[in-house]
Amino acid sequence: MPSIDRRTLLAGAAATTALAASASRAQPDAVAATPDLSGKAILITGCSSGFGRLGAEHYARLGAKVFATMRNIPRPEAEELRQLAADDKLDLHVIEIDVLSDEQVAQGVAEAERINGGPLDVLVNNAGIGISGPVEVQDMEATRLAFDTNVFGYHRLARAVLPGMRAQKSGQIFAVSSQLGRVIVPYGGHYSANKFAVEAMFEQLAYELVPHNIDVTIIEPGGYPTEVWVNRNIYTGALKERAEEIHKAGYPEVVARMGTEDGSGRTADAMDVPRAIAEIIALPAGTRPLRRAVSGSAIPQTQINEVAAQTQVAWLGRSEALGPLVRAVHD
Repeated sequence: MPSIDRRTLLAGAAATTALAASASRAQPDAVAATPDLSGKAILITGCSSGFGRLGAEHYARLGAKVFATMRNIPRPEAEELRQLAADDKLDLHVIEIDVLSDEQVAQGVAEAERINGGPLDVLVNNAGIGISGPVEVQDMEATRLAFDTNVFGYHRLARAVLPGMRAQKSGQIFAVSSQLGRVIVPYGGHYSANKFAVEAMFEQLAYELVPHNIDVTIIEPGGYPTEVWVNRNIYTGALKERAEEIHKAGYPEVVARMGTEDGSGRTADAMDVPRAIAEIIALPAGTRPLRRAVSGSAIPQTQINEVAAQTQVAWLGRSEALGPLVRAVHD
């Protein structure tokens, strides 16, 4: 195993004591009001709307070379971004990637690396969908689509960018998760199951990438007024139409509401998420947090994050083989 030298590793007891303070930070630490992302090559998935669209413009205006990806190009959202880049002289490139496609992921990342002249510095895994309703009502079509987009899509992108990041011995991977990756709301379909999987996968990846000097951060947004609500209603409405009555019969009131969610009353600023990501990118390598909760209101997962971090260190922190990896992430 390569030597581990990017962080000062703390011994078990000292690391455990330090965890509560570091894991409980719900909002970004005090940083420069305008982070400088000059020299950073950032690829983002799901840039047709929401956090991806806002982030693409935000990072480019902070000086980054941005690769904004989305599926089904040509489409108006892609042309809007290209026109914005031309008008405002932003180093922003629009590339087609459907995260469901192994081929498009490989080709899209290769194209971004070609334009960049080398490996990428940052991946923001953001593309995702939601399909609501009782677990029993989720048929296999909905289940496969949800996991393929929200979990396997993130995995495809991480595997595509990591060889280059490992070669340059630096990088940062973000996984946009959710509060619902740590807490559960009934009748939320497989969304929590998807995001729990994302949380586990990328925490494991964080440990495994310590020797390669690559940071991993899991972003946990609360509810924001993005297009996710509109798209969720489309997917959920289609599920309701095709679901079998034998499964719908157990939840008549819930099924009646499927496909009619309304996120328009939410007032939190969706720019909270791109700002938090930009601030974390600007931090020195090796000091970036494993998790960052971002919310306009409650942050119910804070204690879960604290206990999980403490448990990992208490369990594996003294292990000769794995302890340095775990402590490096949680110190």
